[in-house]
Amino acid sequence: MRIVQIIDSLDAGGAERMAVNYANALAKKIAFSGLIATRKEGSLKDQINSNVSYLFLEKKNSVDFQAVFRLRKYIKKNQIDIIHAHSSSFFIAVLVKLTLPGIKITWHDHYGTREKETKEKNRVLIYLSAFFSAIFVVNLQLQEWSKKNMHCSRVIFIPNFITSKAETEQLTNLKGNAGKRIVFLANLKNPKNHILILKAFTELKLNESGWTLHLIGKDYFDNYSNEIKKHITSYSLENAIHLYGAKNDVRYILSQASVGVLASTQEGFPVTLLEYGLENLAVISTNVGYCSSIIQNEVNGLLFDPLSYLEVKSQLKKITDDDSLRKTLGDNFKQSVEQHYSEEIVIEKLISAYTN
Repeated sequence: MRIVQIIDSLDAGGAERMAVNYANALAKKIAFSGLIATRKEGSLKDQINSNVSYLFLEKKNSVDFQAVFRLRKYIKKNQIDIIHAHSSSFFIAVLVKLTLPGIKITWHDHYGTREKETKEKNRVLIYLSAFFSAIFVVNLQLQEWSKKNMHCSRVIFIPNFITSKAETEQLTNLKGNAGKRIVFLANLKNPKNHILILKAFTELKLNESGWTLHLIGKDYFDNYSNEIKKHITSYSLENAIHLYGAKNDVRYILSQASVGVLASTQEGFPVTLLEYGLENLAVISTNVGYCSSIIQNEVNGLLFDPLSYLEVKSQLKKITDDDSLRKTLGDNFKQSVEQHYSEEIVIEKLISAYTN
């Protein structure tokens, strides 16, 4: 098989990380594995393995015929069988298929909010889905939505996976005391719901018992991040809550923490949870999307309703109060992630989905 992943950017987001992970993993299994960024490069470019063919299209507009023909040339030159289009990159994939009818498109939906959207909002996607040979989804709600609305009969759930490949970078040293660091890995934007965790952290006065909170993710310097910064200064928590921006040495960062948090009001299948698990963190997580399938409450993590402040506060208190609970949850979660969401297991399922 000769397959290329297409993604709009290489910024550090969940869909972007999975496009890179798929390209890297498939390079070890199939004849040709490529990765194309359409609009923008980013920090994840450095994580593309040398055995993956890479192209940046420099797409300028929604309909950019020069980019379409660059993509067409790449596909013909490398004799690509399947375009694996992630998220909104389906549009350019369909445009190139109109000039190369023999090419197959599999579209991968990572967008957890779509299940709550109308058909009208997705009318272009639904119309163009007639050109897809298969749809991959990251949770069962999205699978149901696609089966109900899309013009493609093959809809397959493919879980995200985490690679255990060691990172070489060790650049970011977290502030605070070892054993009392909470990390929140998410770009500073809706629907990641940072302020919920900040309020719970503040009201529980966790800083007074030595806990620190570390926000890792891209800062867009907008109203969302301004609200976070205003909260920190209003409660004089500059020594307890720290912002680091987007970082590449995620595994090294997580290795310095003992608790991982995810608070989104909407999710697909967050790779962040798998990253927490691989580093043995005790996790408290939102129960939306596929999160409640990855985590069994009080077995390998603690779940909460992201719209319930009392629930998140209770779970945060429980996990910071009890050393032995943190160890048990962390150990159980690591075992679960390695057993169910390893690269080997998921790539085998992916290749089967490509060929059937």
